Amino acid sequence: MMHAKELKAMELEEVKKILTQYSTICIADLTNLPSPTLQKLRKKLQDKIFIKVTKKSLINLAIEQLKDKDLNGLKPSLENSIPALILSNEDPFKLYKLIKINRTNTFAKPGQASPRDIIIPAGPTNFPPGPIIGELGAVGLQTAVEAGKISIKKDKLIVKVNEIIKPEVASILSKLGIETIEIGLNIIAIYKDKIVYGKDVLDVDEELYISNLRLANSQALTLAEKISYVSKDNIKILL
Repeated sequence: MMHAKELKAMELEEVKKILTQYSTICIADLTNLPSPTLQKLRKKLQDKIFIKVTKKSLINLAIEQLKDKDLNGLKPSLENSIPALILSNEDPFKLYKLIKINRTNTFAKPGQASPRDIIIPAGPTNFPPGPIIGELGAVGLQTAVEAGKISIKKDKLIVKVNEIIKPEVASILSKLGIETIEIGLNIIAIYKDKIVYGKDVLDVDEELYISNLRLANSQALTLAEKISYVSKDNIKILL
């Protein structure tokens, strides 16, 4: 039977091996990600990515011992997280988008910080009159009975962004079927070709980016026309 030291050495060598096998190396944070969700993602994306979950200390040690790649830029991403390695040969931006679109929503749990403002909209519910009226009222919702069902009369901002979700609020959100917490692999940083890309760079709003390019093009053509600057793009307009 192998001793813990031998198992650790084997695990370290495996981590070092996979770090050299893939060109794109990502650090993800598994905090608040349920194990069943991770397993579903692993199975669903197995043709695109390889997920390796191991101890933070082993990832640090593997990075330090690697000779073929300088991955030290990923070390800060290991701090304050429950890290996992995501390995692929995809472009970093394609990889980030692939993982982002595979996030799902779930019900909030008491004690979680809200990722955004949560508004319960006005409208009918499926609840008949009963004790639920008191529960809805306890979280500040104005209700009335219409056609034998409870109806919420006004939109209500029930939780502000970063505010801790109280048990009674989590209960009402669940009963109303409002899934407010987005869960999935939380990408912190991705390494490729000696460059480390942070989440702030990777999280591109494609529609906004394209809109800004179109606006820049339009403004450039307008400026060129006003100063009579001739180019193949505006020669017809000037003529």
